[in-house]
Amino acid sequence: MDIETVKLSLIVERLAPELISFLTEHELSINIVLRDGLALLEPEDAMEIVQHSICQHQKEALLQ
Repeated sequence: MDIETVKLSLIVERLAPELISFLTEHELSINIVLRDGLALLEPEDAMEIVQHSICQHQKEALLQ
């Protein structure tokens, strides 16, 4: 297992660049821990990570 921490922006830039305009600077700067590293990440995985990050950001905004 190759654990790697990367910014969400790196994942989006490499696997789903069309989504960059939909994400805030805060969302793009979120650290994501990848269990198997960036090399094994698929576009479907990137979409799931982006969706989860947006939901998490919205929860944080509601709690404040």
